[in-house]
Amino acid sequence: MIRNLFLLLLMMMTLAASAQKRWRDQVINDMRPAILERAAWAAAQAPETITAFRCNRSAGGIHDFYSEGDYWWPNPVSVDSPYIQKDGQSNPDNFVAHRQAMIRFSRIMGALAAGYMASQDKTYLEHALLHAKAWFADPATRMNPSLQFAQAIKGRATGRGIGIIDTIQLMEVVQALKIMEKAGIIPAADLEAIRSWFEEYLQWLTTHPYGKDEMKAANNHGTCWVMQVAVFASFTHNDSLLTFCTDRYKNVLLPAQMAADGSFPLELKRTKPYGYSLFNLDAMSTLCQVLSKPGDNLWAYTLEKTKSIAKGISWMYPFVKDKNNWPFAHDIMYWENWPVAHPFLIFGAVAYNKKEYYQTWLRLDHDPQVEEVLRNLPVRNPLIWL
Repeated sequence: MIRNLFLLLLMMMTLAASAQKRWRDQVINDMRPAILERAAWAAAQAPETITAFRCNRSAGGIHDFYSEGDYWWPNPVSVDSPYIQKDGQSNPDNFVAHRQAMIRFSRIMGALAAGYMASQDKTYLEHALLHAKAWFADPATRMNPSLQFAQAIKGRATGRGIGIIDTIQLMEVVQALKIMEKAGIIPAADLEAIRSWFEEYLQWLTTHPYGKDEMKAANNHGTCWVMQVAVFASFTHNDSLLTFCTDRYKNVLLPAQMAADGSFPLELKRTKPYGYSLFNLDAMSTLCQVLSKPGDNLWAYTLEKTKSIAKGISWMYPFVKDKNNWPFAHDIMYWENWPVAHPFLIFGAVAYNKKEYYQTWLRLDHDPQVEEVLRNLPVRNPLIWL
């Protein structure tokens, strides 16, 4: 019986790998010029980390990531008063240079890894190594592996757990690192230093009060905590955390966040219900892509006979295919900038062999430049996830 089970799992792994390869080849065939154009841009970029930017409002040091709460503004009563909240309205004067640097890093690493996959040219990966060493290994430019000072609010908080969502930008960095490791590009000492960085960050994410608070968040923040922990745990071979993330998807995220029709009520209550619904669905789909394995396929998992990632995609898809069908309020900001080439479309196409999802993904914008879109689209190169 054990032998039969082993053979069944082996067959499932073979079939899954074959399906991924077919879709991977299809993406390369359809997107090669765009992939190589972005890789050429990335190959021309020099490393630049958070140490190049300093904000005097930060309570941290030069190696500490710092950002400020997006929806917090000066109090008109007095410039010295604590900031006040305007939900859904981003303050353009907040310090975002560290976030922008991390987004740039993510875009570069993802583009270089995709360029390698489309061309087998290892010079792309060699250039990516320069950026990875600058962020994680070089004592002069590395970032400290914590987010103690993210999403600060003037007069109210030097940092918050809610800021942990900023490091979803490191997910495509990790995917690139995995490709680089497999290609033999990273010297042993550098690989040890980089992997150690993520081990330390995972320790902080799972033990610090900020990390614990974010894990318990009921909306997209809780989803994004699980998503990035799963990605980083995969790179560090932390099987216990991978199991924890799978259990949390099944027993916390789906039951608490998804309605029976596949929608996300907590996101629909926000001032940007369309963008947040897309974002949370992208995050849950990425979780399924990362965590699914033979014998435990999250793409096929259904809770209470109604809640599943398939239901979530099928609920949202008509509003992506034609946004004019959206029956809820329009987003208070950036309504016109969505949708783009969302990862849930390509991941769903692969998981369910849905060519319609893939064709819709192909026609949407694959290289958005609006900062709010970039911030909420951490999976920009799904090729490197297949």
